Amino acid sequence: MRIKRIDLTFTALLLPLDVFALFGAGLAAYLLRYSRYVTEVLPILQNLPFADYVRTVALFVGVWLVLFAVAGLYVARPRKAWNEFGRVALACTSGTMVLIASVFFTRELVTSRFIVIAVWAFSILFVFLVRLVLRVIRHLLLRNRIGHLKLVVIGLSKAADGIVNEYVTRPILGYTVVKRFDGWNDETRRGLERLRRAGGVDVVLLAEPDIPKQEALELIAYTEDQNLTFHYLADLFSAAFINIEVSTATGVPIVEVKRTPLEGWGRITKRGFDILFAVVLLILTSPLTLLAMIFILLEDGWPVVFQNERVGERGATFRLLKLRSMFQKYSIGPQFRNRSRKNLQMERKLIAERSIKHGPVYKIADDPRVTRIGHVIRRWSIDELPQFWNVLKGDMSIVGPRPHQPREVDRYRPDQRRVLAIRPGITGLAQISGRSDLEFDDEVRLDMWYIENWSLLLDLYIALKTPFVVLYRKGSY
Repeated sequence: MRIKRIDLTFTALLLPLDVFALFGAGLAAYLLRYSRYVTEVLPILQNLPFADYVRTVALFVGVWLVLFAVAGLYVARPRKAWNEFGRVALACTSGTMVLIASVFFTRELVTSRFIVIAVWAFSILFVFLVRLVLRVIRHLLLRNRIGHLKLVVIGLSKAADGIVNEYVTRPILGYTVVKRFDGWNDETRRGLERLRRAGGVDVVLLAEPDIPKQEALELIAYTEDQNLTFHYLADLFSAAFINIEVSTATGVPIVEVKRTPLEGWGRITKRGFDILFAVVLLILTSPLTLLAMIFILLEDGWPVVFQNERVGERGATFRLLKLRSMFQKYSIGPQFRNRSRKNLQMERKLIAERSIKHGPVYKIADDPRVTRIGHVIRRWSIDELPQFWNVLKGDMSIVGPRPHQPREVDRYRPDQRRVLAIRPGITGLAQISGRSDLEFDDEVRLDMWYIENWSLLLDLYIALKTPFVVLYRKGSY
């Protein structure tokens, strides 16, 4: 896979800049310790010659750089800022532990506990700030399309449309779409050949998951022969099975599909995260929830909380809680049994006429059944705040596939039912990747990737990104 030249350049800069930052942290800790403000509070009991201190810092800078490499801080692929900060903090903390151990076993090294703590804090701060400055410079260059790879997209699927749009509107991704072809054929081959001779292509992206296998193999062979990087959009099958183990005990490779990491301690950790997050958010959002309830009550009376039957983990049904956004006279559910049949017929008609999504899950645009306050709380996802109670009860998780109604789940294909393997979530990878704009197949693909690649950091990332997606109101109806 081709690494962008801009990424290689910035990766090469990391090592000398880390050396500079770590020496700066050591110097800042020393100057702070011997500053008048600190010595007045903590008198100096043992003088530490500056020359000896510098030699000690030089020794430990080398040790810390090794720890940085082990922590993956010198890979060419850029990562999210929060992930970068976590790795920097972990590596610097590990380095500090080595320093403390050295102080314990030999009294000739730095013995000031203040300096040790200050070095730890300054190292995290300085190293991350240096990397943050590099990140900002890199983003500025990419926004001006400096350092981009030239990308050719093959495919006419909606997923291909979305990918092209993302690369066009988000130059920070580092790709410029130079050409798009319908599929792999002789005309495409000739077009690629012309681009290659002119130096106008670096990467070929196959964005047509349903392309015949033989054509895909021919395309891969062509890119390998022409030294072009090949990317492809994962189909539902390949996205579903990422954690695999290959056994050759029989002499023939046998692939074993591994289950989600959400087993054993993974499940326990996720549940603890859910409870903590739900309690905190219930407290923080309670004034907003109460205010919304008052407006609902004033506009259309009781009930203000709507119970909707949904399918959860392993197909078990539960009652999902939402602030009611529809008029009572149009509502469907156990609270409105006397009107449910008639309202269900009306809903089916609206789905047929106004649904903006295809497949098992519907989404009605400009729904006439929604109240005035309902439009507001839907737009800002305020109607979903009571679902934190579902999380505490154990029916849902903070992050996971969205739960759907039984009549929607009945229309799932067998392969799509795999999203029922874990607890559904209030938010999820699909929700921060497009919300209502995504087709159901794309939602399932993202949810399956999440199930196979779950981690606590991924949950935290999705949970923290969700408010920004809501504020931008992307894909909200």
